[in-house]
Amino acid sequence: MNALRTAVTAMALLALAACASVAPDYAREKRLADEFVPSMVEGKAVTIETTAGRKFLGILTPAAKPRATVILVHGVGVHPDFGLIGELRSRLPARGYTTLSIQMPVLAADADRSLYPAVFAEADERIAAALDYLRGRAPAKVAIVSHSMGARMVNDFLKQHPDAPLMAWIPVAISSGEFDALPALRFPVFDIYAQKDLDAVRKGAAERAVALRRIHGSKQAMVYGADHYFTKKEKEVAALIDKLLTPLAK
Repeated sequence: MNALRTAVTAMALLALAACASVAPDYAREKRLADEFVPSMVEGKAVTIETTAGRKFLGILTPAAKPRATVILVHGVGVHPDFGLIGELRSRLPARGYTTLSIQMPVLAADADRSLYPAVFAEADERIAAALDYLRGRAPAKVAIVSHSMGARMVNDFLKQHPDAPLMAWIPVAISSGEFDALPALRFPVFDIYAQKDLDAVRKGAAERAVALRRIHGSKQAMVYGADHYFTKKEKEVAALIDKLLTPLAK
């Protein structure tokens, strides 16, 4: 038993050491932007800067008659026009939501996903910077919609900033399958997951539902027939987000 405990402790120390040496791959981030920005049809590429002086990409897509603004936070190792988030940034404006999709920190392409918590601190700074950027540029009512690892990043941000000026947070398929011990928030959390989601997401649904009961006005919804990436279900997700936010956006 002592040998097992020693081995577990050693493995934990190695994992901590690995995380301590992890840094965002800014060169890869630039390559991602160089690949997709020139081909964008909708929206405008904007530069946002954190209080630490780090500049990063955002895509601002205005609604013709905006009711509110949605900050979009993508998943692991991709860019702000990728997959579900890319679909939402162009679909939500038609429903009256200006969107700001932001580039989150990425690691090297071959980096293990378990290392991403090492960049959560910078992710927090970018979310805060996005909120600052929107002041005076978009409707004052702001929600955050985040997918997969992006939902874990926002979860971490809200632990540090429970008083963030938001009307709602919508985590979509949070990749850890769980919420951290969030303090009492002044806005609702709408937890969305897929019928065919990752095991961790599906198995954590009941526990997340319990946590939501402690946050006034919060709800949970499952999208039938969808996988973790909501492939071919993007229209349904956009409609669901609109349904959840409409009472708050009035």
